[in-house]
Amino acid sequence: MVIQGKNYIGYSLSAESDRTFQAYVPSQDDFLPEKFHVAISAEVEQTMRLAEKAFQEYAGIPANRRADFLIAIAEEILAVGDQLLERASQETGLPAGRLQGERARTINQLTQFADLLREGSWVEASIDTALPDRQPAPKPDIRKMLVPIGPVVVFGSSNFPFAYSVAGVDVGPALAAGNPVIVKAHAAHPGVSDFTAQAIVAAARRTGMPEGVFSMLYDDGFEVGATLVKHPATAAVGFTGSFKGGMALHKLAQEREAPIPVFAEMGSVNPIVVLPEYLKDNAQELGKTIAASVSLGAGQFCTNPGLVFVTRSEGVDFFRESYQIAIAETVSATMLTAGICQNYYHLRDEVFGQNDVSELVVSENINSGENQAQASVAEVSGAAFISNPKLHEEVFGPFSLLVICENTDELLNAILHLKGQLTATLMAEEAEAASYPALLRQLAKISGRFIMNAVPTGVEVCPSMHHGGPFPATVDSKFTSVGRHSILRFVRPQSFQNWPDSLLPDELKNDNPLGIHRLVNNVLTSEKVTQ
Repeated sequence: MVIQGKNYIGYSLSAESDRTFQAYVPSQDDFLPEKFHVAISAEVEQTMRLAEKAFQEYAGIPANRRADFLIAIAEEILAVGDQLLERASQETGLPAGRLQGERARTINQLTQFADLLREGSWVEASIDTALPDRQPAPKPDIRKMLVPIGPVVVFGSSNFPFAYSVAGVDVGPALAAGNPVIVKAHAAHPGVSDFTAQAIVAAARRTGMPEGVFSMLYDDGFEVGATLVKHPATAAVGFTGSFKGGMALHKLAQEREAPIPVFAEMGSVNPIVVLPEYLKDNAQELGKTIAASVSLGAGQFCTNPGLVFVTRSEGVDFFRESYQIAIAETVSATMLTAGICQNYYHLRDEVFGQNDVSELVVSENINSGENQAQASVAEVSGAAFISNPKLHEEVFGPFSLLVICENTDELLNAILHLKGQLTATLMAEEAEAASYPALLRQLAKISGRFIMNAVPTGVEVCPSMHHGGPFPATVDSKFTSVGRHSILRFVRPQSFQNWPDSLLPDELKNDNPLGIHRLVNNVLTSEKVTQ
């Protein structure tokens, strides 16, 4: 497969602009030779017109055919082979093992949505049959299901070139729901995006999808993304990135004549709270475990723990020593871009420079290569943490702040100062946890996923996973970007009243030709409707 470097507008390649950029190799501080053409406004307009037209057909394509499309995407991605992994490693600096796992996760996501479509009950079909003789007024026949919303714009994320990018956690469910997708490729991995776009286009052709069901545009700045969000044909936006970026898109979306939702994941410090009994019994092993989670992937997961809370109790010194040793021995890792690496050190040093913050340890085990991030931990008292909001903010990279509180009352007060998070973790013995109901309630309140006695890194793709959280972790805490329920971001309810059976969608017909589970007159059943 050869990188095209052009914009994918439906089944056509387009390069109307002379403005180009190149893929950066962070481990070498160098650029790859291919040039990628930045989209211009005319190409954005052409893309959106095509997507709008495709929606009219794609929304009505049977679910089993959409499932075939998703499986074809997975197959085409796998068919690219090691070339895709090698390019991803060049563009991101991530190791091959991590990228193999991420590609497998992406394939798994697509497969799970195909299975969801084939089973079919996800549309939440609800049927209330007519009661013409009801007094004092007859009851009409009313039926409801979830339907697609229209073209969805997805912004690729820098830290996951597969799972949160061109065929990732926004694209899969949006396509599954029956919506065309337009991806704004991330400039940090344009070659990976190009290969993946080719795979999706090939899958669309192979399964007979309408042209415009998928498009991808390049940009090395913000103009293309802003134009896509503001376009009247755009129905929703998926974004994973910084708080600043997510809120800028949200603002643009709300300023439109017809506002649209922006499903933005915007970062998290993922606090870990360790209670005294658990700390006493697990101090040394816990230091190693948390250090590994802090530094995993050069700290570039959205779930790396940026805050660790303990109390001045038995075991705290052993924990601190174990934590220090583990971080000191951590080998530096390449960050995704030079800008991300520079920002990491800038934000880390800002924390180091705050009053009452002490530098606990900085790894001196440095790899060769450019843009290396050193794992680092700082320490602060609970009182100083509470009084300084700067210490509550995320430092994207292998950094964590150890907060040592005088007692559990101060610890609870510190947690009360935290904003919304993707995750919160409690390390505690079972009986010990039950003794702190207020702490449990507060940690649950601020988190989308509440973890006990395990680190937050590692997001299982399954129906029970909620990957989202209260603001500012995400714009809307009701939705997840991982698992089958992520499809609910890209649908809306539609009621049909007094429609003849022959004109209803198959999901709502009396005979239930799809054999799905439906709520019929308040009873969940897969049986036919008898009038």
